[in-house]
Amino acid sequence: MTNGRWTLVDGSRLITESLAQAGADAFVGYPITPASWIYQYASRRFPVALAAPDEITTLQWMSGLAAAGHLPVTSTSFPGLALMVESINMAYMMELPMVIVLVQRLGPATGTATAGAQGDVQLVASLISGGYPLPVFCISDFADCWRLPPRALQTAVDARTPVILLTSKEMVMTQRDFDLATLPPVPPVERRFYDKAEAYQPYATSPDVPVPPFLPVGQGHQVRLTASTHDCRGLIQHTSPEAMANTRRLQTKVETLTPALFELDEQENAETLVVAYDVTAEAARDAVAALRQQGLSVSLFVPKTLWPIPSQYHAIFERYRHLVFAEENLQGQWARLLFGHRLPPKVRTVTSVGAMISPQAIAQEVPI
Repeated sequence: MTNGRWTLVDGSRLITESLAQAGADAFVGYPITPASWIYQYASRRFPVALAAPDEITTLQWMSGLAAAGHLPVTSTSFPGLALMVESINMAYMMELPMVIVLVQRLGPATGTATAGAQGDVQLVASLISGGYPLPVFCISDFADCWRLPPRALQTAVDARTPVILLTSKEMVMTQRDFDLATLPPVPPVERRFYDKAEAYQPYATSPDVPVPPFLPVGQGHQVRLTASTHDCRGLIQHTSPEAMANTRRLQTKVETLTPALFELDEQENAETLVVAYDVTAEAARDAVAALRQQGLSVSLFVPKTLWPIPSQYHAIFERYRHLVFAEENLQGQWARLLFGHRLPPKVRTVTSVGAMISPQAIAQEVPI
């Protein structure tokens, strides 16, 4: 700090501090590049910090902490996430709130730990067996490093579900001069626990309340949690009507309670919309600004909620003749999630592997 406001900071510190101030009270992790800085700072910042021997154990411990009433967080990259998948599905079925910060790096497999990427988008959209949606939020700048973690944590609480907070190497490891005075206060998450005298049913809901009230274990009632198909009492069942209704509810609650967060900078008479997320959004902002200086009318869309896809997104896309998607992966993964593998003629993609996308590369794909 030089004058009480400005400092050199990286995204990992902003993300970790924001989560801590929002009410996340436990961090469990296994160090992996490029998520290691979150691990390092969180191990000193969180009230409870546990160093797990591997990523499978990480998610098992997080599930235990969540069942006991904590709000746990971890950070990892693809190799670690691959080991967590079964346990994330377990926590999803048990309806346990937690946040997983996924710092993307170049793949496949171990890939290159010190090269960034945006290659895990399709993976996290299909992480839950059966195709059930998992809330996925994506950071697009340093302000999002501060603003999005509390929204992710609140969504985890509201929907009783694991939540993925997606970012990448350059966002969490690049130090920048930053004015801390621009950061708003972080509101703590709101939590309510079951407080009735009647016996607690851990998965009992009503048509108006798609998420069952939560109660930590050891709070005066029997709390039964299971990852197998179950009824409202948590008793394992096969395909009974009650169990199937409970399983279908998992999709409904996530789709209903995941907020649609995005940045939309529309310009009058624009026929082209540039779409970018994560660190590529910074290049897209520069590209749009440069095109406007040349007298071209161009709009910008930066999604913060990547999955499940909010209905508003397609309504926005339909207003434009041309869509330019910029993604740091080979396939244009998010564009294909939106439109399928046969992209419509109005969609152009700017992709890259092993290198960040420049504003010039994006600008070149905008029709003149």
